[in-house]
Amino acid sequence: MPLDTAQTTDHSPQDLLREVFGFDTYRPGQEAVIGALLAGRSAAAIFPTGSGKSLCYQLPALLLPGLTVVVSPLLALMKDQIDVLRQRGVAAERLDSTLGEDDYRAVTAAVRSDHLKLLFVAPERLSNERFLNLIRRCRISLLAVDEAHCISAWGHNFRPDYLKLARAAKELRVERVLALTATATPQVAEDMADAFGIAREDVINTGFHRPNLELRVTACTDAERPARLLERLRARPPGPTIVYVSLQRHAEEVAAHLASAGIEARPYHAGMAAADREATQEAFMSGQVRIICATIAFGMGIDKADIRYIYHYHLPKGYESYMQETGRAGRDGKPSVCELFACADDRVTLENFVYGDTPDPDSLGGLVAELLESGPEIDIAVTDLSRRHDMRPLVVNTLLTRLELLGILRAEGPYYADIRFAPKLAGAEILAQFPEKQSAFLRTLFTCCKKASKWVTVDMEAAMTRTGQERGVILRALESLQAKNLAELQLAGYRLRYRRLETVPDVPALTARLADTFAEHERREIARIDDMLAYAASDTCLTARLLRYFGETIGSCGHCGICLGDPPADPGHARRIAPPRAIPPELAALAREHPAALGRPRQQARFLCGLNSPAVSAVRGLRGHRLFGTLAHTPFADVLSACADRHAPN
Repeated sequence: MPLDTAQTTDHSPQDLLREVFGFDTYRPGQEAVIGALLAGRSAAAIFPTGSGKSLCYQLPALLLPGLTVVVSPLLALMKDQIDVLRQRGVAAERLDSTLGEDDYRAVTAAVRSDHLKLLFVAPERLSNERFLNLIRRCRISLLAVDEAHCISAWGHNFRPDYLKLARAAKELRVERVLALTATATPQVAEDMADAFGIAREDVINTGFHRPNLELRVTACTDAERPARLLERLRARPPGPTIVYVSLQRHAEEVAAHLASAGIEARPYHAGMAAADREATQEAFMSGQVRIICATIAFGMGIDKADIRYIYHYHLPKGYESYMQETGRAGRDGKPSVCELFACADDRVTLENFVYGDTPDPDSLGGLVAELLESGPEIDIAVTDLSRRHDMRPLVVNTLLTRLELLGILRAEGPYYADIRFAPKLAGAEILAQFPEKQSAFLRTLFTCCKKASKWVTVDMEAAMTRTGQERGVILRALESLQAKNLAELQLAGYRLRYRRLETVPDVPALTARLADTFAEHERREIARIDDMLAYAASDTCLTARLLRYFGETIGSCGHCGICLGDPPADPGHARRIAPPRAIPPELAALAREHPAALGRPRQQARFLCGLNSPAVSAVRGLRGHRLFGTLAHTPFADVLSACADRHAPN
């Protein structure tokens, strides 16, 4: 029977390891990480996928006096861990956008009452005004940051929200931080340690070698892949299998091909309805479905120990992705096979995604000018900037973060422009639920509201003036109405406030500097693709080559394809599709009709290569136009050059 985890601070770590988590001994690295945290120090855990990173914060959370906040971008991971923790008697919850009003109110009440031991949130929650108001009153003994490699610009999955986590940890007076990742090169590990103030001796890296994984590479053409996959599935003993593909349509196509050959398989990708994705995942986890054909949307946070096969139907985008995805096989320690079907034609698709995210000079210059020439106080909505300048929100956020790092902007904090509530009782009845002082405050606040049939909208500026209080105090008062089930609170219009720290800088020079940063990012991502092709063609131990990238050195592993006698694979050279001699003439008319989406060469190149953008999405039906994606198999640089030539003056 589990311990009463509300009263565990007097127990030893070994007691909890055995009685709550059911283990007699630690896995490699766990004891060192947990020891550092319990001694009051921050730490980093660089462990292979499936090697027990979660215990490194779950166990200390039961011994530390305050709240442990776990930051993870993986909703599936949150749900799975919370279910298991609750079964063990641990008070754990999550706050995310899927929660309804009643669940949200219950979780926030648990936070306020200090009942929770673990709270799981997404990274962007640490920039959420409502959440920060809630959490500031808590003692946060531990902040655990999953996928912490995202904080490094050198990493393969840099996310601006992660850079803000280090600052948030200081502002919230977090007592210690745990950074967790399964993929970190020495440079990325150093960035993580620097960002969170982790001493080098508390960066615990257990190594990446998985002796039970048999890495193989098979060269094939695109046309040969379907038959090759069928051959492998029929020749090898059956077992849970993930087939990774590049695009959503590939997941559907490969699953359909296998089904037509009598092999049950299901697709999984982000374009599916949430209910369908969840049903597919549950069927795979329970063993009802043996084979999943998936984009990389599947697998992160999936705790299934007996996956026997990972097939990379298409080339991964880099060593980091490959390490993560193959690491989902054989977590039970039993032999598992990870096979890559190497085809040089995949290079174009991967490169096009890289090039497609780079903003064109006009978009970049326009956005920088708008931000910096509008005055010292800047109030923005990222979604508006994204549509107006045709950049993905992630790219806009990256740009804003770069400007912060350069000391040009300072974030003043996010806020909601539209705050309203739906009372469940008459005003007098609501006021009667509070002591006299709070009741008087709410009465003044209610005079700053505009009532409609259901919703009451708060004029925040008037409320701050009349009550003499800041936004946070007013928001907490409104939160108390929801906490007491007296009203339903709704916040919308998420906006960011910045202050310009310099006088208006040289915008063209700054734009050029930022353009160089994006160009450098392009070069790194293209180099990752080159590395994967070199790995595929390797004539030396595949395991050793992969590990060397992550700073680990071994001799020949003895269990990869090369060590077992396979000849080196030859992915060949990508089919050289001749650069387009002319852009389809219909594009000119389409661009005149939709200049905001297709007026510039890079926008047109993205469109012809099948790469969506905010401006294209904003025009109904444009993504379904027959020209969209017509040059998807042509290198982006060639298409961009042809589009630029068409724009050049005669």
